[in-house]
Amino acid sequence: MSVQPKARMTVDEFLAWAEHQPGRYELVNGEVYAMSPQRARHARTKYVIQAALERAIRERGLPCRMLPDGMTVRVDRSTAYEPDALVYCGNPLDGEAIEVSEPVIVVEVLSPSTGNVDTGEKLAGYFRVASVVHYLVVDPKNHMVIHHRRGAEDLIETRIVSIGTLDLSPPGLSLSLDEIFADL
Repeated sequence: MSVQPKARMTVDEFLAWAEHQPGRYELVNGEVYAMSPQRARHARTKYVIQAALERAIRERGLPCRMLPDGMTVRVDRSTAYEPDALVYCGNPLDGEAIEVSEPVIVVEVLSPSTGNVDTGEKLAGYFRVASVVHYLVVDPKNHMVIHHRRGAEDLIETRIVSIGTLDLSPPGLSLSLDEIFADL
């Protein structure tokens, strides 16, 4: 079992440390937080969202890629999150990369232990990353998605969607919520 460091860290220090630790962690304001084990509903929802994003990218032929949980998004010098899924566009990452510097879409799936963080602290944090256009908070229990979108003049627009199609432009993806929630 690993021991979490007591001293505050920068993201660079955290990534060097975390790479050699068992388990998964996030860094918030310089403090390391272990990520809790996930429940079956959470794991299934992550998979369904990841597959839907991957399928939408392929169908549109976009130069984008979906990456599942495990990749780091640097928010600032002392905060780094690991979203449940993300999409970035452009050149493929180096095979040894552990960080995605310019995500366009980030996704978190609500769980009992992370709901307040996902809808508060992470909402503000992800939109401090200039490339983030869409932040999706997926609620598997209530079959809805809270879609936060960066609008004109960095205004964050929020929609709560439970049926129909979710438009993620840019980069130009569409997700059918009926298909996503059909298996959950």
